[in-house]
Amino acid sequence: MHPIHIVALLAVMQFFYFGAKVGRARAQYGIKAPAVTGHEMFERAYRVQMNTLEQLVGFLPALLIAGAYWPQAAVAAIGAVYLIGRALYRHQYMQDPARRATGFALTVLPTAILLLAGLVGAIAR
Repeated sequence: MHPIHIVALLAVMQFFYFGAKVGRARAQYGIKAPAVTGHEMFERAYRVQMNTLEQLVGFLPALLIAGAYWPQAAVAAIGAVYLIGRALYRHQYMQDPARRATGFALTVLPTAILLLAGLVGAIAR
């Protein structure tokens, strides 16, 4: 089993799930493509998906590079915190965007740790 690959694939699946939620909100609130504004709940779902895409750009390479230098179980555990953080971020943002800080922190901190771990590993080895 490759726990880092599982976390990476779960992160991409989570992103596609968030995208499906955007499609559902688009239909529910009558927002015709290519519009990205309209009903507030649609806009929240859309922002969650876009912010997740922005976070994936840093998270995935950091996860995979850190995994080349550090124990897979530890790297995968840090990645799992990212997944939980993203789920919490979505929940908080959909309820009240002002309350998203905990979910955001649980996304950004694991990514920062993985970036630093990957860099240290690449320099030291």
